[in-house]
Amino acid sequence: GVDAVTTSQSEADQKRGREIRQREERIGKLQREFDKLQGQCLDGDRRACERQVAVRAQMDTLLPTVPYEPR
Repeated sequence: GVDAVTTSQSEADQKRGREIRQREERIGKLQREFDKLQGQCLDGDRRACERQVAVRAQMDTLLPTVPYEPR
């Protein structure tokens, strides 16, 4: 049978995978928001420019927590 160590390792791997996927989804949302704000910023919306800087900072904080996977 499967021992408890293997099961707990499998569960830990699944949890880690889930956490990585959630961070990837968050980065995707931030990227879309960043792109939208960039357009508004280029149209002269100063607040959008400021918000864009804040969104970029959030992305820069999250990116190192997602493993790089070459495509």
